[in-house]
Amino acid sequence: MYSLYTRTKLGYIFHKRQMKKARERYPAGHSKTQPTVINGIKIIPVPILSDNYTYVVIDTASNMAVVVDPADPQPVQACLEEEGAELQAVLCTHKHWDHSGGNRALKRRYMSCRVYGNAMDNIPGLTHPLSDKDTIDFGTRLHFRAFYTPGHTVGHVIYLLDGRAIGGPSSLFSGDLVFLSGCGRMFEGNASTMLSSLDTVGSLNDETLLWPGHEYAEDNLLFAAEVEPCNVVRDQKLQWVLQQRGQRLCTCPSTLAEEKQYNPFLRSHSQDLHRALGLQQKQDEDWTSYRARVLEELRRRKDIYKDR
Repeated sequence: MYSLYTRTKLGYIFHKRQMKKARERYPAGHSKTQPTVINGIKIIPVPILSDNYTYVVIDTASNMAVVVDPADPQPVQACLEEEGAELQAVLCTHKHWDHSGGNRALKRRYMSCRVYGNAMDNIPGLTHPLSDKDTIDFGTRLHFRAFYTPGHTVGHVIYLLDGRAIGGPSSLFSGDLVFLSGCGRMFEGNASTMLSSLDTVGSLNDETLLWPGHEYAEDNLLFAAEVEPCNVVRDQKLQWVLQQRGQRLCTCPSTLAEEKQYNPFLRSHSQDLHRALGLQQKQDEDWTSYRARVLEELRRRKDIYKDR
């Protein structure tokens, strides 16, 4: 089924059907969102499909806009028109249709629009292939850096909007690598590959804002409670998320400082987590291999807990 979804026209047909269903079921989007404005840079989460987020990033001084993972072009175009912004580029994290399905339509609508992504991932409409740590600049204030983070797919990329140019925190658009208290499934990589990608996130500044590809917060925190039941910070975050989701409110962004305290997939080094999972480092096992085994066990339990 996975190969059909990612490698054939059947996958796109399925995506279009899901898009139609979601538009009918959630005419105003699956969640209520608010823009975040950081010194004139506006980040707008656009709820699409049943639980995805596309992000429209606008420099309000120049009205230049960049869009991250536009699966459904319709609400994205509506947002751009409402804001009076001109689309410069699509930043695509990976090939899955629920992140890339609107690339070609937006490229047709905005003739000068560029489409960025990793060439290994067969991104629809790709015009500008990226390598690890490539920088992408739009005007004087929108400065992005791409990080190659395979595991979920072979060419997955995350995008960091540099906060230094705007005098505020950086913003990480993490696709399906990291969610609030979660990480993506390892469709095209092993635990060691995924661990290296997660460590890339872990190395970023604690104040960085996390903008994930899906609204999975409630399920993820409930799972985290099962594998690390004594985590007080997680308990507090869960209570807040339950309040938000009770009103269908968006739960992003979180910060990486928060995620490092309660996201089990960023805590493969934690002895509390090792004890909770009943795992111990073997005598001949190096630390990185042990952490990869911890991550593998976490992901196995999450796959059983819920299919996300």
